Amino acid sequence: MNIKNIKSEFPIFKQKVNGKPLVYLDSANSSQKPKAVIDRISSFYETEFSNVGRSVHSLAVKATNRFEDSRDIVKNYLNAKFREEIIFTKGATESINLVASSYGEKFIKEGDEILTTELEHHSNYVPWHFLRQKKGAKIKFAPVNEKGEVVIEEIKKLINSKTKIIAITHISNVTGVIMPVKKIVDLAKEKNIPVLVDGTQGAPHLKIDMQDLGCDFYAISCHKMYGPNGLGILYAKKKWLEELPPYQGGGGMISEVLKEKITFAETPTKFEAGTMQTAEVVAFSEAIKFIEKLGIKNIQNHENEVMEYGIEKLKKNNSINLIGDPKERGSVICFTMKGIHPHDIATILDEDGVAIRAGHHCCQILHDKLGIPATARASLGVYNSKDDIDKLSDAIDNCKKIFKV
Repeated sequence: MNIKNIKSEFPIFKQKVNGKPLVYLDSANSSQKPKAVIDRISSFYETEFSNVGRSVHSLAVKATNRFEDSRDIVKNYLNAKFREEIIFTKGATESINLVASSYGEKFIKEGDEILTTELEHHSNYVPWHFLRQKKGAKIKFAPVNEKGEVVIEEIKKLINSKTKIIAITHISNVTGVIMPVKKIVDLAKEKNIPVLVDGTQGAPHLKIDMQDLGCDFYAISCHKMYGPNGLGILYAKKKWLEELPPYQGGGGMISEVLKEKITFAETPTKFEAGTMQTAEVVAFSEAIKFIEKLGIKNIQNHENEVMEYGIEKLKKNNSINLIGDPKERGSVICFTMKGIHPHDIATILDEDGVAIRAGHHCCQILHDKLGIPATARASLGVYNSKDDIDKLSDAIDNCKKIFKV
């Protein structure tokens, strides 16, 4: 892959940070946006904007068609069986909340169990905690081993007749482990247990095929896939969407409203209450086209090569402790440094133009298990190269000099 050409498609890399070329290693937080996505938002507002699914004038019809075209593009990209299985939300967090609320309302009762893991982002724990409080359910956590993995045998041990849903991440945003989702889904199917996958870190880096994975729900954050902010996707099998009650009430999601009763629209409209983020939905189709142009397998191979180079480079630094050593790993490298707080690391690196994240990465349960309050995290996108890793390493050496460690 020609990284120089790819990087040129992202306007943000024209700038410098503190007089240094920007080295952006924070894509697990949010990816940068190619010009095609930025331009599509602008052109939509300039020439095609209207609210969707309401009016019958020409602009409204055109905007609605563009909106629904994007649904078809997402459906095809994910290899969903039906276009009605694609729900637009404001983010992966809302996608998971939708399932926890609607599925929980209908199918979870007191004493039932929700199975998750110690790896999870708060967005795949807090919604289930709310459900636990509301319904008197229980949450069970599959433990993380010393390599930062959750092995399927641990999940199998926790499944019983009270298990009503399994909620797991696809890729950990801390250890980088790629979960064996398909094996977990196959295990769950034996017991007729639905599986929700938090695909926030999986979708930007892996080929996602819903017919192959077989999960019941898959949550996506579009801003991590080179798409706009404020947009998410919930893939859900049609059989569930037809059974679940609406998540929110308002305009657009109803069939008929009477004083005595209300009937709801068919899916997906039933789950898309109120004014939708039309420009963002339309522009996300350009993000998918960008990924398809490069090829998701090519992206994965390139990122893996850069990641492995980075891991080997950082292993040689005796001041660095790498977090996790999973056999299957996504584009995340978390680490700590002796005698330096992760926030100080990130601040010093920024002076050299290197952008990373520091903190608990919305994974406090995992950090508690690891016995550390925070980590520094370098995470990759398609625009990163081995040269970026070299600059990261040089900036870390500078950090060591400043703190005299």
